[in-house]
Amino acid sequence: MSCYKYWGKIREIADSLTDIGEDNIDDVDIEKIIKLLDEVEIIAHDKEIDFDSAKHILDDEKMNKALQLIRKFYVYIGARLEKENALDILESENPWDTLNSFHFFERYEGLLDNESKLAKFDETKTFVFIGSGSLPLTPIMFNKVFGCKCIGIEIQEDVAILSRKVLKKLGLDDNIKIIVGDETSLKDIDFDIVMVAAFTIPKDKVFSNVWEIVNTKTPVLYRTYTGMRAILYSPITEKDTRGFHKEVMLLPKGNVNNTSVLIRKIL
Repeated sequence: MSCYKYWGKIREIADSLTDIGEDNIDDVDIEKIIKLLDEVEIIAHDKEIDFDSAKHILDDEKMNKALQLIRKFYVYIGARLEKENALDILESENPWDTLNSFHFFERYEGLLDNESKLAKFDETKTFVFIGSGSLPLTPIMFNKVFGCKCIGIEIQEDVAILSRKVLKKLGLDDNIKIIVGDETSLKDIDFDIVMVAAFTIPKDKVFSNVWEIVNTKTPVLYRTYTGMRAILYSPITEKDTRGFHKEVMLLPKGNVNNTSVLIRKIL
């Protein structure tokens, strides 16, 4: 099916986001933004549009401005929802129930199912997640399901502090550690498996630094966006991951947005 039927809708959504504006975005009702982005996801999840057709939108210069704005709001809404859930957990009498109510919780379960097939996660492994955010849900889920020791790396100190409080509230502060820093912090950590979060930037620099630190046997996983789902966020390119060999790529299922990829360093 032709992707061109969505061009007008994408521009319409971008115009609505422009009307919301970025200056006072924190004061905007979050449900208003979610409603617009839900409309984007309907397009992103259209199974009848193949990768080649999707490229007509993604590579079109006229669509670039609209896509940039949509992607900016998509990143914003994810960070805002994570922070709000993290703060709710700190105030909750049932913190695990509050965590389970997170807007994207089911999607993380889908990611876990895919990514558990890319590397062997168990209680003997140390798993490092680069870009853990205020709600370190990926380390939490991998620790709870597989028992592996987890370390999150977060570049913003205030975000790291909040995530540590969340882990303490959940009783996981002995199992999951949060380090303030960037991907170069790997050199000071003993680890078995590394994963790069979808929103970690700049991608080329991140993967270049990871390449310098890992060995050729280390499973390096990352999350990206493929096909029409790439209207939500810029995909990771082969240029970004130069020096690595792509071993496995698992496409998302259902309402999951991220494609999960396993790469290893080559010399």
